[in-house]
Amino acid sequence: MSQAQVSKAQTSQAYVIEVSDRTAGIVVSDASGFCFFSSDRAFDGLDGGYFGSARAAERAVRAHLQRRQTRGQPSSNSRNI
Repeated sequence: MSQAQVSKAQTSQAYVIEVSDRTAGIVVSDASGFCFFSSDRAFDGLDGGYFGSARAAERAVRAHLQRRQTRGQPSSNSRNI
């Protein structure tokens, strides 16, 4: 790895996004912005999406969860008993 690649790799930022006591995924910065990687199936619709900031990704996750709840879709961590 060249010195330029090492420096560039060290400037990346990553943040975990949690909403309603659930880990939705992470966002990782690159030259294009912040890319979201879902860790919960409920947020797969946002997986691979790019956002201008980590905060913008968090807002999108919250809005996505709100839409799912409004439509009455079960959460991915619900269990059949």
